[in-house]
Amino acid sequence: MGLAWQQGPLATSAVGRFLVPAQLPERMLFAEPLRRRMRVRCGDSWIADSEDVVLLHEPGRYPVAYFPLEDVVADVLRSEDRTTRHKDLGATAWFTVTAGDSNKARAAWQHTELPDHASELKGRVAFAWRAMDAFYEEDERIVGHAADAYHRIDIRQTSRHLVVRDGDRVIADSSRPLVLYESGFAPRWYVPREDVDESALTPVDGQTFCPYKGLCSYYDVGSDTSTAHRAVWSYENAWTEVRRISGLVSFEADKLDVELDGRQLRLEPGQGVVSHGVDRDLTVEELSG
Repeated sequence: MGLAWQQGPLATSAVGRFLVPAQLPERMLFAEPLRRRMRVRCGDSWIADSEDVVLLHEPGRYPVAYFPLEDVVADVLRSEDRTTRHKDLGATAWFTVTAGDSNKARAAWQHTELPDHASELKGRVAFAWRAMDAFYEEDERIVGHAADAYHRIDIRQTSRHLVVRDGDRVIADSSRPLVLYESGFAPRWYVPREDVDESALTPVDGQTFCPYKGLCSYYDVGSDTSTAHRAVWSYENAWTEVRRISGLVSFEADKLDVELDGRQLRLEPGQGVVSHGVDRDLTVEELSG
């Protein structure tokens, strides 16, 4: 979750509310200075390098970085004969990004008729994340989308009793799980493998990617006649910031019976995750960090 997506305070499905007497607009956009140096690579070339990036938080979208035009390499942007309208920000012009042998159509855009209240974005351009070859903050690659300062993860050790069952079969029984609190999401419970009946888990093909935790692997649980598909997951080599959950396993409460201190856990509304594709030319080795 970030400020304006999933269940964040500016998202249309916010889990909380502002304690104000008047009804707020259905959509609110928030722009703020990133205050970090950000660079963009296309092909073998650096095409933008700025310490004056503005981050736009828009309901239902990941944060988007807007660069001053003067911090974009000359002749990289070629205007296209295409204009769209943003519901809040007006006319939007599109560009092909050209750098060396790379030629990416519809890879950048600029809002050209901004209302007065959105002047922070005037004279700025944004680059399509998937179209570019890489984004960096200083010398470290940022993957998935621009980093959201409002997305937080905390991990806590607990002695609460977690039991996971598939029908009558106990899959996990632990009094030492870790609980992961992630902005806007219900707590996720991670169990050491020593407390899991791994014979019940069948690894499945296909991994997903979290920009905050890394690559996630999945398991089926059950028999040939009754299988809970991708009901268990694990970050085998979680990123440094969440290293404590590396190799531990977690369970989907809507696919298995998960009890915490004797209380049945349920999947909370609005907890679906918007999937991320792996960025262009990003290797598994880089993701595994």
